[in-house]
Amino acid sequence: MPEQSSHEAPLLNRTSLIHTPVLVQTCAQLLEAQPGGRYIDCTVGTGGHALAILQRCSPGGHLLGIDMDPKAIEMAGETLGPYSRNVTLVNDNFRNLRDICTRHEFLKVDGILFDLGVSALQLEDKNRGFSFRFDAPLDMRFGPTQSSTASSILNRLPEAELAALIEAYGEERRSRLLARRIVASRPINSTLELANVVGQVVGKGGRIHPATRTFQALRIAVNQELTNLDEALKQTIEILAPGGRLVVISYHSLEDRIVKEFMQREGRQCVCPPYVPVCTCGHARTLKIIGKKAITPSHDERQANPRSRSAKLRAAERL
Repeated sequence: MPEQSSHEAPLLNRTSLIHTPVLVQTCAQLLEAQPGGRYIDCTVGTGGHALAILQRCSPGGHLLGIDMDPKAIEMAGETLGPYSRNVTLVNDNFRNLRDICTRHEFLKVDGILFDLGVSALQLEDKNRGFSFRFDAPLDMRFGPTQSSTASSILNRLPEAELAALIEAYGEERRSRLLARRIVASRPINSTLELANVVGQVVGKGGRIHPATRTFQALRIAVNQELTNLDEALKQTIEILAPGGRLVVISYHSLEDRIVKEFMQREGRQCVCPPYVPVCTCGHARTLKIIGKKAITPSHDERQANPRSRSAKLRAAERL
């Protein structure tokens, strides 16, 4: 991606910040949204998926939308305005899913959706620090109340911990050399400062910008994305009614692995190691996996919405 200085960055309006939902009709179909049903969009964003669900579950349906970003909640409220009586929007972390549902008397629902990752609302806001296309403070927080920013993590961690973070969350094979160069270049406080340091180590080549993996690693660490996902998925079992559907869209292998392993585990009656002769786990099967493999966007959708290229959708039904 070409670099763009802050004074050259275009002024952003609401249209430029609209997040194009991925696999939107597929999600609504797999959730089997029906009139009168109750559904949760754990990553409501600007409301694209939620709107498709509400269109299917009206009249009488209700949707609980959750997002850490207060700007997203505000924009979702505008998008879903025609269904305002049928929507409850909550500015919170989906890691608190059980507590949110209890607080709003929204337990035993017919479907739960997660659309993971970063949205256009965040990427296109030059002040949020998610993109190296704009020179901005290294923030990367989904919500403004979070304590750690990307800059604080980058400038605080010891070299070995920073290398481990970049390798684990960015799957960057030059993580050790990169961490050494970052530490030598501290303090690093802006997106372009970091992108330039990474570029010196990783170099150009390949179809993605050399800083992509490092930015992903920092964003995941700042927002504790993998931990939050793991915790939230476990809570869906007690929130879904029998026959309720769980639909998750992920955008990289780390997220997809967590989703796949969770569904596989909950899709088995026994989770004992294979060498144990008699089952002792006491686990009961709770999910039926829908489809033999992940669903990916069509060629036409990938062309129309480049963000969808890496998307994988997995779905399961509560038993």
